[in-house]
Formats: sequence, structure tokens, C-alpha cells
Amino acid sequence: MKLIVKILLSALAVMILSYLLPGVHVSNYIAAIIVAVILGLLNIVVKPILVILTLPVTIITLGLFLLVINAFIILFADGLIDGFAVDGFWWALIFSLLLSFLQSLFTSGLDDEKS
Repeated sequence: MKLIVKILLSALAVMILSYLLPGVHVSNYIAAIIVAVILGLLNIVVKPILVILTLPVTIITLGLFLLVINAFIILFADGLIDGFAVDGFWWALIFSLLLSFLQSLFTSGLDDEKS
């Protein structure tokens, strides 16, 4: 149940950012849910491989290269999903940063169930 709520909150964040950022386009709510699921899967499968392959560059840049990896994952998702479009690398980078911020903001209440 918690996973479904996180996916729906991520989809809500994707929709909000598509309205706020002129370089990010999502056709409808179903596409936003698909974007949330695909980004989650890419972060689980592809991102660790890219992090390991680019470890020297990541160390030299003190971790800032991870932002580039996140932007490329967004662009990869753009190529996979028909109802989702990002106008370029810089929009993908901004979208990635703001999506991470909104996801942490939205899901911060879900992790406080221990208290």
C-alpha cells in the first residue's frame, strides 16, 4: 500500500512540474503515473550501473556528476514514454532536481509511522 501511495505522490509531483516548467510536457495523469513507475525502475536498474561506470568522474567532481546521471535517466525515460517529453538536457536537470525535492517533501510524512 505504501508503494502505491509513493507512486501516486511521484506522479502528482510529475504533473505539478509539467505545469510549472515549460520544457517538460506530460500528456495526462496516466502518463504521469507511467513516468513515476518507469523512473523508479530506471533508478533501481540503470542508475547503479551508471554510477559504478562513472565512479572516477563522480569522485573528481565531488558527487556533482550524479546530477548529470539523473538528467540522462530523465532523458532516457523521455525516449521510452510517449506521453512524456523533455525539451533538452538542462530541462531534464532542472526537472530532476525539483522532482527529488517534491518527492522528499511529499513522502516525508509517510516515513514517520515509527513514532
